[in-house]
Amino acid sequence: MHRSASRLTRIIACAAVPVMFVVAGCSSDDSGDASKSSSSSAPSPEAKKTPSVAPAVFSKLPDPCATIPKKTIEDLVPEAKSKSGTAGKSTDTASRGTCSWNGLDDKGVKGSQYRWLDVSLLRYDSDATLSVSGEQRAVDSFGKEVAKAKATEGAKDVKTAPAPGIGDEATSVTYKLKKTGEEFVYATVVARTENGVVTLTYNGTGYAGAKNPSTADLTKDALKAAKEAVAAVGAANK
Repeated sequence: MHRSASRLTRIIACAAVPVMFVVAGCSSDDSGDASKSSSSSAPSPEAKKTPSVAPAVFSKLPDPCATIPKKTIEDLVPEAKSKSGTAGKSTDTASRGTCSWNGLDDKGVKGSQYRWLDVSLLRYDSDATLSVSGEQRAVDSFGKEVAKAKATEGAKDVKTAPAPGIGDEATSVTYKLKKTGEEFVYATVVARTENGVVTLTYNGTGYAGAKNPSTADLTKDALKAAKEAVAAVGAANK
């Protein structure tokens, strides 16, 4: 009985050895295959793509006070305090600038006519980090400037109309606004040319019994001046 038990123990021990080797061998093979499979299926890192953005067409702005010819100033702003205009302050003249003219044509007992004209220039560079071109930024700005004119506080009889033939796109905004006890007539023209935006505002009123200028006349003059300002932006970049 003792001999049978010893023999059975030896058989079990011998049988267990190859089983352990087989298991170990299979485990080693599976690990190797998994490693190879993992390395072969892992995606290779892609090179970072640099966004392609069209460069801005205009790289500078003209002197805003030189965008409107003096002859136009004489016609639109009689008795202007300064035909050369008054420039607004700007910390970046290559990107923004403003200029204004105003004058009172006093006719004594026949009344007086007051006129104010101002022009604002904005220029936008392309931004590769945001994948947006200077032109697209100007398009966005154009829409905001039109909306701003339409939302002028206290304005009444607000009307908008397309202004073809001025830059790439243009809109006129007309309205009436009461201030200093008088009703002023306004005509604002917002125009986009490439990556630049021009906003020209022309307004006036009659004093001492003089009639107010008509919206149609004021708008016609504003459109003419805006077209000249847009042309000046293009000429400055040739």
